[in-house]
Amino acid sequence: MKITFFGAARTVTGSKHLIETTDGKRILLDCGLFQGLGDEGHALNRDLGFNASEVDYLVLSHAHIDHAGLIPLLVKQGFNGPIFCTPATEDLCRLMLEDSAYIQESDIRYINKRRRHQGRELLQPLYSVKDAEQSLKLFVKVPYRVAHSITEDIVLRFTDAGHILGSAVVNLEITENGITRRIAFSGDIGRSHPNLIREPEPFPQCDVLITESTYGDKLHEEPTESVEQLLRIVEETCVKKQGKLIIPAFSVGRTQEIVYALDRLENEGRLPRIPVFVDSPLSTNATDIMRDNSDCFNDQVKEYMKTDADPFGFNKLTYIKEASQSKRLNNLKEPCIIISASGMAEAGRIKHHIANTIGKSENTILIVGHCEPQSLGGRLTEGATEVKIFGETHQVNARVEVLGSFSAHGDYKEMLEFLSCQEASVIERVFLVHGEYETQLKYKLRMQQAGFRNIEIPERGNTFEL
Repeated sequence: MKITFFGAARTVTGSKHLIETTDGKRILLDCGLFQGLGDEGHALNRDLGFNASEVDYLVLSHAHIDHAGLIPLLVKQGFNGPIFCTPATEDLCRLMLEDSAYIQESDIRYINKRRRHQGRELLQPLYSVKDAEQSLKLFVKVPYRVAHSITEDIVLRFTDAGHILGSAVVNLEITENGITRRIAFSGDIGRSHPNLIREPEPFPQCDVLITESTYGDKLHEEPTESVEQLLRIVEETCVKKQGKLIIPAFSVGRTQEIVYALDRLENEGRLPRIPVFVDSPLSTNATDIMRDNSDCFNDQVKEYMKTDADPFGFNKLTYIKEASQSKRLNNLKEPCIIISASGMAEAGRIKHHIANTIGKSENTILIVGHCEPQSLGGRLTEGATEVKIFGETHQVNARVEVLGSFSAHGDYKEMLEFLSCQEASVIERVFLVHGEYETQLKYKLRMQQAGFRNIEIPERGNTFEL
């Protein structure tokens, strides 16, 4: 048995890991989109690195686009096997994959207008809405903690990773020549005390561990501090400077956490009387799915809902779906908060909002999670003084703030606490994925201090015998 890493290898996006058994079965763990890598990312997204038609099974850890966003391309290129995931992940993918296809088609149309005038070759989207719809027919729902036999020799079990709704650790038991190997893939690991959903649960002992490392060198602020920081930024931008606060946020998880924080501030009478807009059809629909899955909320949120039945709604909050309404926000002169996707500011309506506000000093762009360094969000985080958006250069006169504590990824302390459910000495191999290389090197040292051994940091395309 062997494993090859085709994505999220020394980078945080494009999760894609292929297991091949000795009898020729091919199991793909995730099939994510590379985000924020510019031209390199575009090239990587068009070349999976393997023959899609030769993959037998896809096991999906969760619905975020950097883990699921290339599924329609995989199917378009010939994959026709089952896609295993939790029920909530399937619900979210029904929204997210079609939305991803729609955004790609829309962005390509916008870019091609300029390319047509310049006499340049027109671009094609990775896949269409029709391709996304076709892929959704292959999804197979597997509830948490249920042992599901993919074949006689391959057993799958999902356990709660506490990252977003439906996120899971993938636990596989693969038997070859009478010997069973236990492989665990963490997907993305949630916070020890998440703002909305249940915290990560212990997972079965494994022999081989594939685990994320996004914040392997950082510690987050306490949740109460992040809410106070958010309030400070709102007051400074929207009250003192009478500007707009623009928040790029992933549609699933991050958007709802920000809205929940604002909802609490509103109920406490501390939120300034300014309009708040969630400008994303996907975010709006994903919030409805969150409401329908309130059983997945943690005890604190359930207690809060005894006095406020809807933690994602208050009088000054408006959810926007129609593009015409979104465009009107650009002409809005009064102070406001606009929350829009994507979190790395690489696609969707958020790019238009940033382009419209980035040149004015009274405005603030608030980054609330990890951004790939080459992404628009990453460049703003690193202090770029000018950026290109849709091919046009913009001076960065707006203030840029970062609040990493709203991230749904655990920091290094939280990740190590989560992995403490494992007997480290029993694990034969550890592979660090979904992280920047320098961060992974630091996290590797911390894992070694915790007793883990034989830790690899694979590059894209590396193959290892298991």
